[in-house]
Amino acid sequence: MRDPRVFGITGWKNAGKTTLVERLVAELVRRGFRVNTIKHGHHDLDVDQPGRDSYRHRAAGATEVAVVGGHRYAIMREQEDATLAEVLARLAPADLVLIEGFKREPHRKIEVRAGTGEPMAPNDPNIVAIAADERPADATLPWFRRDDIAAIADFVVGTLSR
Repeated sequence: MRDPRVFGITGWKNAGKTTLVERLVAELVRRGFRVNTIKHGHHDLDVDQPGRDSYRHRAAGATEVAVVGGHRYAIMREQEDATLAEVLARLAPADLVLIEGFKREPHRKIEVRAGTGEPMAPNDPNIVAIAADERPADATLPWFRRDDIAAIADFVVGTLSR
């Protein structure tokens, strides 16, 4: 998948992926970009609660249930492990889609490192940069400090036209 709008943030558990995505979204939005995000988890997701009407709709067998209220809506779909391509196809248009997780998918990614776990970059040609507190000994890719959000945003924006 080489959609120029798609860029991933990957790394092992507790490396700081969510914090980086959160800060990167804020910076890109501040710069005028429209940003969508996708977060992949390893556990079943349920944003609904037993007893709620929408939960009852799903329990009755509805394939999709939309809950609408106030300034947002959510669509819950019953399906075995959706692919990244399926989720991307359902998102509204945006300048950039940041993906947290989906580490085995073939989109450009920054690997976030926090000193634990084996480096992912040597085994994943889709990792194009590393964000870590110190320059990695194995750094052959561009390196950024995890808190240098402006530089990371510059790098991500620079990939949009490629």
